[in-house]
Amino acid sequence: MIKRNRVSISKFIIHKVGNKFNSATNIFSESAITFDEESYELMKPFLLKPFGNVAESFRFNHHANIELNEINNYSTEIFNDESSFIDISKHIVNHLFEQSNSAQIKTGDVIVALFEDVEYKDVVTQALGIFKIENKINFFQTFMEKDVLDVFVQQGISTKKLDKGCLIINSTDAEGRVVLSVDTNNYDAQYWIKNFLNVKYADDSNQHTQNYIEMCKDFSEEVIKEDYGVQEKSKFLAKTVDFFKENEDVNIHDFKDEVFEENEDFKPLFDNYKKQFEEINDVLVRNQFAISDIVLKKQKQKIKTEIKLDTNIQIKLDIDAPDAASEFLEKGYDEEKKMKYYKVYFNEED
Repeated sequence: MIKRNRVSISKFIIHKVGNKFNSATNIFSESAITFDEESYELMKPFLLKPFGNVAESFRFNHHANIELNEINNYSTEIFNDESSFIDISKHIVNHLFEQSNSAQIKTGDVIVALFEDVEYKDVVTQALGIFKIENKINFFQTFMEKDVLDVFVQQGISTKKLDKGCLIINSTDAEGRVVLSVDTNNYDAQYWIKNFLNVKYADDSNQHTQNYIEMCKDFSEEVIKEDYGVQEKSKFLAKTVDFFKENEDVNIHDFKDEVFEENEDFKPLFDNYKKQFEEINDVLVRNQFAISDIVLKKQKQKIKTEIKLDTNIQIKLDIDAPDAASEFLEKGYDEEKKMKYYKVYFNEED
Protein backbone atom coordinates (compact mmCIF):
# COMPACT_ATOMS: atom_id res chain seq x y z
CA MET A 1 0.00 0.00 0.00
CA ILE A 2 1.50 3.30 -1.08
CA LYS A 3 0.71 6.97 -0.55
CA ARG A 4 0.91 9.18 -3.63
CA ASN A 5 0.29 12.65 -2.18
CA ARG A 6 3.72 13.95 -3.17
CA VAL A 7 4.52 11.62 -6.07
CA SER A 8 5.86 12.98 -9.34
CA ILE A 9 6.83 11.27 -12.60
CA SER A 10 10.44 12.08 -13.47
CA LYS A 11 10.87 9.76 -16.47
CA PHE A 12 8.30 8.11 -18.74
CA ILE A 13 8.52 6.10 -21.94
CA ILE A 14 6.19 3.88 -23.99
CA HIS A 15 7.18 0.89 -26.12
CA LYS A 16 5.17 -1.89 -27.77
CA VAL A 17 5.74 -5.56 -26.94
CA GLY A 18 5.02 -8.28 -29.49
CA ASN A 19 4.52 -12.03 -29.28
CA LYS A 20 6.92 -14.70 -30.53
CA PHE A 21 4.06 -16.99 -31.54
CA ASN A 22 2.34 -14.64 -33.97
CA SER A 23 5.52 -12.98 -35.30
CA ALA A 24 4.55 -9.61 -33.78
CA THR A 25 7.77 -7.72 -33.05
CA ASN A 26 8.64 -5.10 -30.46
CA ILE A 27 8.49 -1.42 -31.33
CA PHE A 28 10.71 0.95 -29.35
CA SER A 29 10.61 4.66 -28.60
CA GLU A 30 13.96 6.45 -28.72
CA SER A 31 13.17 9.22 -26.28
CA ALA A 32 11.18 9.80 -23.11
CA ILE A 33 7.84 11.62 -23.12
CA THR A 34 7.37 15.19 -21.94
CA PHE A 35 3.81 15.60 -20.67
CA ASP A 36 1.40 18.44 -21.14
CA GLU A 37 -0.39 19.31 -17.90
CA GLU A 38 -3.70 17.65 -18.80
CA SER A 39 -2.12 14.32 -19.79
CA TYR A 40 0.09 14.33 -16.71
CA GLU A 41 -2.84 14.85 -14.34
CA LEU A 42 -4.66 11.89 -15.94
CA MET A 43 -1.67 9.56 -16.21
CA LYS A 44 -0.38 9.72 -12.64
CA PRO A 45 -3.54 8.43 -10.88
CA PHE A 46 -4.18 5.94 -13.70
CA LEU A 47 -0.85 4.26 -13.03
CA LEU A 48 -0.68 4.58 -9.25
CA LYS A 49 -4.25 4.36 -7.93
CA PRO A 50 -4.46 0.53 -8.20
CA PHE A 51 -1.55 0.22 -5.76
CA GLY A 52 -3.29 2.25 -3.05
CA ASN A 53 -5.18 -0.86 -1.89
CA VAL A 54 -2.49 -3.49 -2.48
CA ALA A 55 -1.64 -5.16 0.82
CA GLU A 56 0.50 -8.08 -0.33
CA SER A 57 4.07 -7.40 -1.33
CA PHE A 58 6.59 -9.53 -3.20
CA ARG A 59 10.34 -10.00 -3.24
CA PHE A 60 12.52 -10.93 -6.23
CA ASN A 61 13.29 -14.60 -6.61
CA HIS A 62 15.72 -16.82 -8.52
CA HIS A 63 16.45 -20.53 -8.24
CA ALA A 64 20.23 -20.03 -8.27
CA ASN A 65 21.17 -16.47 -7.33
CA ILE A 66 18.97 -13.42 -6.79
CA GLU A 67 21.54 -11.33 -8.71
CA LEU A 68 20.52 -13.26 -11.84
CA ASN A 69 16.94 -11.99 -11.67
CA GLU A 70 16.61 -9.74 -14.73
CA ILE A 71 14.05 -7.21 -13.44
CA ASN A 72 15.88 -6.93 -10.13
CA ASN A 73 19.07 -6.06 -12.03
CA TYR A 74 17.36 -3.66 -14.44
CA SER A 75 15.66 -1.72 -11.63
CA THR A 76 18.95 -1.50 -9.72
CA GLU A 77 20.71 -0.08 -12.79
CA ILE A 78 18.07 2.63 -13.24
CA PHE A 79 18.09 3.57 -9.54
CA ASN A 80 21.88 3.82 -9.61
CA ASP A 81 22.15 5.63 -12.97
CA GLU A 82 19.06 7.40 -14.28
CA SER A 83 20.79 8.17 -17.58
CA SER A 84 20.42 4.46 -18.42
CA PHE A 85 16.61 4.73 -18.24
CA ILE A 86 15.82 4.55 -21.98
CA ASP A 87 18.24 1.71 -22.76
CA ILE A 88 17.18 -0.33 -19.73
CA SER A 89 13.49 0.20 -20.55
CA LYS A 90 14.13 -1.52 -23.90
CA HIS A 91 15.80 -4.44 -22.13
CA ILE A 92 12.72 -4.73 -19.92
CA VAL A 93 10.46 -4.97 -22.99
CA ASN A 94 12.74 -7.56 -24.58
CA HIS A 95 12.61 -9.62 -21.39
CA LEU A 96 8.81 -9.38 -21.39
CA PHE A 97 8.77 -10.45 -25.04
CA GLU A 98 10.78 -13.58 -24.19
CA GLN A 99 8.06 -14.65 -21.75
CA SER A 100 5.38 -14.81 -24.47
CA ASN A 101 5.52 -18.58 -24.54
CA SER A 102 1.99 -19.16 -25.81
CA ALA A 103 -0.28 -17.71 -28.48
CA GLN A 104 -2.71 -16.38 -25.86
CA ILE A 105 -0.18 -13.90 -24.47
CA LYS A 106 -1.39 -10.52 -25.67
CA THR A 107 0.65 -7.84 -27.38
CA GLY A 108 0.32 -4.32 -26.03
CA ASP A 109 1.81 -1.02 -24.96
CA VAL A 110 4.47 -1.14 -22.24
CA ILE A 111 4.93 1.90 -20.05
CA VAL A 112 8.11 2.26 -17.99
CA ALA A 113 8.10 5.15 -15.54
CA LEU A 114 10.32 6.42 -12.76
CA PHE A 115 8.47 7.96 -9.82
CA GLU A 116 9.84 10.31 -7.17
CA ASP A 117 8.64 10.71 -3.56
CA VAL A 118 6.61 7.51 -3.30
CA GLU A 119 5.72 6.80 0.32
CA TYR A 120 5.72 3.14 1.37
CA LYS A 121 5.59 2.21 5.08
CA ASP A 122 6.77 5.67 6.18
CA VAL A 123 9.72 5.62 3.76
CA VAL A 124 9.73 8.21 0.96
CA THR A 125 11.77 7.05 -2.00
CA GLN A 126 11.82 6.32 -5.73
CA ALA A 127 9.87 3.58 -7.46
CA LEU A 128 10.17 2.07 -10.92
CA GLY A 129 6.87 1.26 -12.55
CA ILE A 130 6.35 -1.24 -15.39
CA PHE A 131 2.86 -1.38 -16.89
CA LYS A 132 1.39 -3.39 -19.75
CA ILE A 133 -1.74 -2.15 -21.55
CA GLU A 134 -3.38 -5.18 -23.16
CA ASN A 135 -6.92 -4.00 -23.91
CA LYS A 136 -8.12 -0.84 -25.61
CA ILE A 137 -11.65 0.49 -25.84
CA ASN A 138 -13.60 1.99 -28.73
CA PHE A 139 -14.73 5.60 -28.43
CA PHE A 140 -16.41 8.08 -30.74
CA GLN A 141 -14.58 11.11 -32.03
CA THR A 142 -16.45 13.95 -33.72
CA PHE A 143 -15.11 16.22 -36.45
CA MET A 144 -16.40 19.01 -38.67
CA GLU A 145 -16.60 18.43 -42.43
CA LYS A 146 -18.40 20.78 -44.84
CA ASP A 147 -20.37 22.50 -42.09
CA VAL A 148 -21.57 19.13 -40.73
CA LEU A 149 -20.37 17.43 -37.54
CA ASP A 150 -19.53 13.83 -38.34
CA VAL A 151 -18.39 10.95 -36.14
CA PHE A 152 -15.87 8.10 -36.40
CA VAL A 153 -14.59 5.38 -34.09
CA GLN A 154 -11.12 5.37 -32.56
CA GLN A 155 -9.39 3.05 -30.12
CA GLY A 156 -7.70 4.22 -26.97
CA ILE A 157 -6.60 3.36 -23.44
CA SER A 158 -9.26 3.49 -20.77
CA THR A 159 -8.27 5.42 -17.65
CA LYS A 160 -10.63 3.26 -15.57
CA LYS A 161 -8.59 0.06 -15.44
CA LEU A 162 -4.93 -0.93 -15.48
CA ASP A 163 -4.36 -4.38 -17.03
CA LYS A 164 -0.98 -5.29 -15.56
CA GLY A 165 1.53 -3.34 -13.55
CA CYS A 166 4.22 -3.47 -10.91
CA LEU A 167 5.96 -0.97 -8.68
CA ILE A 168 9.51 -1.73 -7.64
CA ILE A 169 10.19 0.30 -4.52
CA ASN A 170 13.75 1.55 -4.02
CA SER A 171 13.70 0.20 -0.50
CA THR A 172 14.87 -3.14 0.86
CA ASP A 173 14.32 -5.21 3.96
CA ALA A 174 15.79 -8.52 5.14
CA GLU A 175 14.17 -10.28 2.18
CA GLY A 176 15.21 -7.84 -0.52
CA ARG A 177 13.68 -5.07 -2.61
CA VAL A 178 9.91 -4.52 -2.25
CA VAL A 179 7.72 -5.26 -5.29
CA LEU A 180 4.00 -4.53 -5.60
CA SER A 181 1.94 -5.99 -8.43
CA VAL A 182 -1.55 -5.85 -9.95
CA ASP A 183 -2.97 -8.06 -12.68
CA THR A 184 -6.61 -7.73 -13.70
CA ASN A 185 -6.29 -9.98 -16.75
CA ASN A 186 -5.37 -13.31 -15.21
CA TYR A 187 -5.56 -15.36 -18.42
CA ASP A 188 -2.12 -16.78 -17.58
CA ALA A 189 -1.29 -16.69 -13.88
CA GLN A 190 2.39 -17.58 -14.47
CA TYR A 191 3.13 -15.02 -17.18
CA TRP A 192 3.43 -11.77 -15.21
CA ILE A 193 4.28 -12.78 -11.64
CA LYS A 194 6.44 -15.86 -12.14
CA ASN A 195 7.91 -15.67 -15.64
CA PHE A 196 8.38 -11.93 -16.12
CA LEU A 197 8.94 -10.57 -12.62
CA ASN A 198 9.98 -13.87 -11.00
CA VAL A 199 8.86 -12.82 -7.55
CA LYS A 200 7.59 -14.59 -4.45
CA TYR A 201 5.33 -13.38 -1.65
CA ALA A 202 7.04 -11.68 1.27
CA ASP A 203 7.24 -13.72 4.44
CA ASP A 204 4.92 -11.50 6.49
CA SER A 205 1.51 -11.43 8.18
CA ASN A 206 -0.19 -10.53 4.90
CA GLN A 207 1.04 -13.69 3.24
CA HIS A 208 0.47 -15.90 6.28
CA THR A 209 -3.14 -14.70 6.50
CA GLN A 210 -3.63 -15.14 2.76
CA ASN A 211 -2.27 -18.69 2.76
CA TYR A 212 -4.34 -19.77 5.75
CA ILE A 213 -7.64 -18.38 4.45
CA GLU A 214 -7.01 -19.79 0.97
CA MET A 215 -6.41 -23.19 2.57
CA CYS A 216 -9.63 -22.92 4.59
CA LYS A 217 -11.61 -21.98 1.46
CA ASP A 218 -10.23 -24.97 -0.45
CA PHE A 219 -10.80 -27.28 2.53
CA SER A 220 -14.43 -26.14 2.76
CA GLU A 221 -14.96 -26.82 -0.95
CA GLU A 222 -13.03 -30.05 -1.44
CA VAL A 223 -13.64 -31.79 1.90
CA ILE A 224 -16.55 -30.35 3.90
CA LYS A 225 -18.86 -29.64 0.97
CA GLU A 226 -18.14 -33.00 -0.67
CA ASP A 227 -18.68 -35.10 2.47
CA TYR A 228 -21.01 -32.99 4.63
CA GLY A 229 -22.87 -30.60 2.32
CA VAL A 230 -23.11 -26.91 1.52
CA GLN A 231 -24.65 -25.94 4.86
CA GLU A 232 -21.66 -27.32 6.79
CA LYS A 233 -19.31 -25.64 4.33
CA SER A 234 -20.93 -22.24 4.89
CA LYS A 235 -20.95 -22.75 8.66
CA PHE A 236 -17.22 -23.54 8.66
CA LEU A 237 -16.36 -20.48 6.54
CA ALA A 238 -18.45 -18.20 8.78
CA LYS A 239 -16.72 -19.56 11.90
CA THR A 240 -13.33 -19.14 10.23
CA VAL A 241 -14.01 -15.47 9.44
CA ASP A 242 -15.38 -14.95 12.97
CA PHE A 243 -12.20 -16.40 14.50
CA PHE A 244 -10.02 -14.09 12.39
CA LYS A 245 -12.17 -11.08 13.33
CA GLU A 246 -12.08 -11.80 17.06
CA ASN A 247 -8.36 -12.55 17.39
CA GLU A 248 -5.13 -10.71 16.70
CA ASP A 249 -3.15 -13.91 16.14
CA VAL A 250 -3.84 -17.37 14.80
CA ASN A 251 -2.75 -20.42 16.75
CA ILE A 252 -3.76 -23.51 14.79
CA HIS A 253 -4.68 -25.49 17.93
CA ASP A 254 -6.93 -22.71 19.23
CA PHE A 255 -8.41 -22.35 15.75
CA LYS A 256 -9.35 -26.02 15.51
CA ASP A 257 -10.73 -26.11 19.08
CA GLU A 258 -13.03 -23.17 18.42
CA VAL A 259 -14.06 -23.74 14.80
CA PHE A 260 -14.51 -27.53 15.13
CA GLU A 261 -16.04 -27.40 18.60
CA GLU A 262 -19.21 -29.17 17.42
CA ASN A 263 -17.46 -31.74 15.24
CA GLU A 264 -14.13 -33.14 16.44
CA ASP A 265 -13.98 -35.41 13.38
CA PHE A 266 -13.01 -32.39 11.26
CA LYS A 267 -9.68 -31.93 13.08
CA PRO A 268 -7.71 -34.84 11.55
CA LEU A 269 -9.26 -34.07 8.16
CA PHE A 270 -8.03 -30.49 8.48
CA ASP A 271 -4.51 -31.59 9.51
CA ASN A 272 -4.24 -33.97 6.56
CA TYR A 273 -5.56 -31.36 4.14
CA LYS A 274 -3.03 -28.79 5.41
CA LYS A 275 -0.15 -31.10 4.49
CA GLN A 276 -1.69 -31.75 1.08
CA PHE A 277 -2.29 -28.02 0.46
CA GLU A 278 1.33 -27.16 1.31
CA GLU A 279 2.71 -29.85 -1.00
CA ILE A 280 0.49 -29.00 -3.97
CA ASN A 281 0.95 -25.22 -3.72
CA ASP A 282 4.56 -25.28 -2.50
CA VAL A 283 3.77 -22.96 0.41
CA LEU A 284 4.22 -23.06 4.16
CA VAL A 285 1.00 -22.49 6.11
CA ARG A 286 2.19 -21.34 9.50
CA ASN A 287 0.67 -22.64 12.74
CA GLN A 288 1.16 -19.31 14.51
CA PHE A 289 1.08 -15.82 12.99
CA ALA A 290 -0.30 -12.30 13.37
CA ILE A 291 -3.52 -11.63 11.44
CA SER A 292 -3.54 -9.01 8.68
CA ASP A 293 -6.85 -7.10 8.84
CA ILE A 294 -6.36 -5.75 5.31
CA VAL A 295 -6.02 -9.24 3.82
CA LEU A 296 -8.91 -10.54 5.92
CA LYS A 297 -11.17 -7.80 4.58
CA LYS A 298 -10.22 -8.58 0.96
CA GLN A 299 -10.55 -12.34 1.36
CA LYS A 300 -13.86 -12.04 3.16
CA GLN A 301 -15.35 -10.33 0.09
CA LYS A 302 -14.38 -13.34 -2.05
CA ILE A 303 -15.98 -16.00 0.16
CA LYS A 304 -19.18 -17.44 -1.29
CA THR A 305 -21.83 -18.74 1.12
CA GLU A 306 -24.81 -19.19 -1.20
CA ILE A 307 -26.69 -22.49 -1.24
CA LYS A 308 -27.87 -22.94 -4.83
CA LEU A 309 -30.75 -25.38 -5.29
CA ASP A 310 -31.92 -27.12 -8.47
CA THR A 311 -35.36 -25.58 -7.98
CA ASN A 312 -33.98 -22.12 -8.95
CA ILE A 313 -33.91 -20.96 -5.32
CA GLN A 314 -30.81 -19.62 -3.57
CA ILE A 315 -30.23 -19.26 0.17
CA LYS A 316 -27.54 -16.73 1.03
CA LEU A 317 -25.95 -17.08 4.47
CA ASP A 318 -24.40 -14.09 6.24
CA ILE A 319 -20.66 -14.64 6.58
CA ASP A 320 -20.69 -12.41 9.69
CA ALA A 321 -23.24 -14.63 11.51
CA PRO A 322 -21.43 -17.93 12.16
CA ASP A 323 -24.21 -19.49 14.26
CA ALA A 324 -27.13 -18.59 12.00
CA ALA A 325 -26.79 -21.65 9.76
CA SER A 326 -27.10 -24.08 12.67
CA GLU A 327 -29.67 -22.14 14.72
CA PHE A 328 -32.14 -20.98 12.07
CA LEU A 329 -31.68 -23.37 9.15
CA GLU A 330 -32.76 -27.01 9.16
CA LYS A 331 -32.29 -29.59 6.45
CA GLY A 332 -34.64 -32.52 5.97
CA TYR A 333 -36.30 -34.94 3.56
CA ASP A 334 -39.98 -34.95 2.55
CA GLU A 335 -41.15 -38.54 2.04
CA GLU A 336 -44.30 -37.48 0.20
CA LYS A 337 -42.54 -35.29 -2.38
CA LYS A 338 -39.38 -37.40 -2.35
CA MET A 339 -37.32 -34.22 -2.15
CA LYS A 340 -34.87 -32.63 0.26
CA TYR A 341 -35.85 -29.33 1.89
CA TYR A 342 -34.52 -26.47 4.01
CA LYS A 343 -36.61 -24.95 6.82
CA VAL A 344 -35.75 -21.32 7.67
CA TYR A 345 -36.78 -19.69 10.98
CA PHE A 346 -37.26 -15.91 11.27
CA ASN A 347 -39.29 -13.25 13.07
CA GLU A 348 -39.61 -10.51 10.45
CA GLU A 349 -38.90 -10.07 6.77
CA ASP A 350 -37.91 -6.99 4.78
